[in-house]
Amino acid sequence: MSVKQRIRHEERDQTLKKLVAFGLIAALALGAFGLVGCGKKAADTGSTGTTSEKPAESELTGTINIEGSDTMVNLSTAWSQKFMEENPGVMVAVKGGGSGAGIASLINKTVDYANASREMKTEEIDQAKANGVNPVEHTVARDGIAVIVNPANTVADLSIEQLGKIYRGEIKNWKEVGGADKAIVILSRDSSSGTYEYFKEAVVGKEKNYASSAKLLPSTQAIVDETAANDAAIGYVGVGYIAPSIKVVKVEGVAASVAAVLDNTYKISRGLYMYSNGAVDGAMKAFLDWTLSAEGQKIVQDEGFVPVQ
Repeated sequence: MSVKQRIRHEERDQTLKKLVAFGLIAALALGAFGLVGCGKKAADTGSTGTTSEKPAESELTGTINIEGSDTMVNLSTAWSQKFMEENPGVMVAVKGGGSGAGIASLINKTVDYANASREMKTEEIDQAKANGVNPVEHTVARDGIAVIVNPANTVADLSIEQLGKIYRGEIKNWKEVGGADKAIVILSRDSSSGTYEYFKEAVVGKEKNYASSAKLLPSTQAIVDETAANDAAIGYVGVGYIAPSIKVVKVEGVAASVAAVLDNTYKISRGLYMYSNGAVDGAMKAFLDWTLSAEGQKIVQDEGFVPVQ
């Protein structure tokens, strides 16, 4: 091969190498451009998707402590269980002990709601305000106070006057009101109970006292159980506690029932209340609103009480 031929051959090889190198560079550039384009498209898609999504609603959270009326304890427990099912971020704790105990705890700022089967007394409101508590009353249900005896008792109807005399100890024997010749065993809630206070005002007499022989029991269920076991006993309970083991005595010709409370034909009836310290918000407001909703008031009826809505 001549020198000129060798030079041309080397020049051709160099040209081919340059073309190959250029092709590689162009290919890499195109690939990078494609990747950038794809990345931008993906980012745009993600951005559009995020913008179109609605932010999730914040879950309701908190703790609500409720204490007070034994009449209301089963109702409040049923409310709390259903509410917590629907709002798992909220804990609702319910405790009985009587209306007086719940109101005292509200005054001492140790509960969120005080359940009461009576209205707060003037002196309790004064104590609350002196302690920086502003009691706000919320009526959440209504109740009738049923007068109960043992099923073996033949007495079927009593007047409010007769009931008052029995509970003051002025009528002492069932034969005085058409029953058997047996001494009457008077059963009552203890003085911390709102039902005790209400029955005293409505039946015994606001300025009168229960008979000293009256057995003061710590819960409504205790009155039901004692009446079922004693054929000489008489007691009083909320209509939600009426059971087959006891007999309801008519008062002025009308038996306690949800229907009789609703149409105002039954005279011994009252409101059931939840007291808070001032206006409520957050989980407390949500719970209160829910108790007054159709779902909450259905539970009121299911528990044997009278809806307010």
